[in-house]
Amino acid sequence: MNITADTNVLVRAVLQDDEKQAKEAANILRKASLIAISLPSLCELVWILLRGIKLSKEEVAQTIRDLINTNNVVMNRPAVEAGLAILEAGGDFADGVIAYEGSWLGGKTFVSFDKKAIKLLSQQGQNTKLLT
Repeated sequence: MNITADTNVLVRAVLQDDEKQAKEAANILRKASLIAISLPSLCELVWILLRGIKLSKEEVAQTIRDLINTNNVVMNRPAVEAGLAILEAGGDFADGVIAYEGSWLGGKTFVSFDKKAIKLLSQQGQNTKLLT
């Protein structure tokens, strides 16, 4: 079966914080021949792990890398790598994903009120503009 995993399935599988749902999540993920993980689901997962569960950025990055390296998981790898680059540099995973996808869609300059995002993306060679 080819599936698209909702964020809550990923959370249960990663955290094992609800015995029944964790078992169900693990079962469906184990049986799936293909697991599609969308960028919004990954952004939500990262947010939950960082803000809700309070894992370190290193632990969250490793969790995402483990998903990337799972044989039956498919995702927009370049966008995920862009998110990881910003996360590992001390910023928000979603900012890296947003900047990557925006560029892919034809955006030439990432604009934001977020000084940290602008700084980190600029350091990675992206065109940025800080709005005030």
